[in-house]
Amino acid sequence: MNTIVINKKDLRHNIEKIKEFSKKSGKDDNGNELKIIAVVKGNAYGLGLVEYTKFLIDNGISFFAVSTIDEAVKLRKAGIKEEILMLSSTAIEEDVKTLIENNIIITIGSKADVIVAEKVASEKNKKIRAHLKIDTGFGRYGFIYSNTEEMIEVLKEIKNIEIEGTFSHFSISFYDEKYTKKQFERFIDTIGILQKNKIKTGILHICNSSAFLKYPYMHLNAVRIGSAFLGRLSFNNNIGLKKLAYLESKVVEIKQLPKNFNIGYSNTYKTKNKTIIAIIPCGYMDGVNVSNSKDMFRIIDKLRYIVRDIKDFFKKKNIFITINDKQCKVLGRVGTYHLICDITNKNIKIGDKAKININPKFVSSDIRREYR
Repeated sequence: MNTIVINKKDLRHNIEKIKEFSKKSGKDDNGNELKIIAVVKGNAYGLGLVEYTKFLIDNGISFFAVSTIDEAVKLRKAGIKEEILMLSSTAIEEDVKTLIENNIIITIGSKADVIVAEKVASEKNKKIRAHLKIDTGFGRYGFIYSNTEEMIEVLKEIKNIEIEGTFSHFSISFYDEKYTKKQFERFIDTIGILQKNKIKTGILHICNSSAFLKYPYMHLNAVRIGSAFLGRLSFNNNIGLKKLAYLESKVVEIKQLPKNFNIGYSNTYKTKNKTIIAIIPCGYMDGVNVSNSKDMFRIIDKLRYIVRDIKDFFKKKNIFITINDKQCKVLGRVGTYHLICDITNKNIKIGDKAKININPKFVSSDIRREYR
């Protein structure tokens, strides 16, 4: 059975490093320290939604953010009582009711959102907690930053919605500093206009993991941390975060292949000498050799990596896995559910554990997660 292994000591290390870095921001005008909002979307970036969230709670994190109603409800059903923010806004009445019934902080990003939230709040005779979303150039959820007149008109009419925060989302903070700064300036300017018009904005947050590390002056009142907890970022971090999680599998077959014998699909590899190989039952569908550089969540996207893998072969880019602390070269293309590696002159037997570097967010939630 393949397993995603999460080292608890390394995760705890990353949590503490992030806390330490956040304290460098100092306190805000009200004397409050920077609030860390842990983003646990996408099955907690592959670490297992409930278990990961509980681990963060045990290590001092008390505010969470999700992207789907199912994630929010699953956390509540698991007994998690801490604050949860739904990052995606919705104008679907049944969705809003579900969120309110589960004490989830909703996101307001349009006039339609306000109308539906007010209706639900009136029916339930209660105040609805919400964060206001500003679209500063992502093109997804939120009021367009330049439509301040519309925002003011809509928000001045609210009666049953309590705005506890306002946020935006960077689109390319890991790479493009110029555009990131432009988004930040748009956000700050919009906040200023809203506050001048006596619109409550609550705590302010715009930084994701990349911006949190690269632009401390943008921290404001809170930051949203996701991939940084895993130590898996699109750039080298400077605070000593450790890369979390690996796939553990086993050698299921060993055989000797003759010289000039083809290995894998498309005959992209041919043995140069007699070669002893080990077969490991994991592949693309387990996240093996799937990069974090692209949005990779659909099967068709994973298949595109087959094409990339062929190109990598001709570029002589090698992939290695670890068996018994020995580096073993992967031969041929990584398959959908299998890979083949060279174990010639290595003391390896059937049943030995194989350790494969993967990004857990690309691994099916059906595969077991284990915290060690």
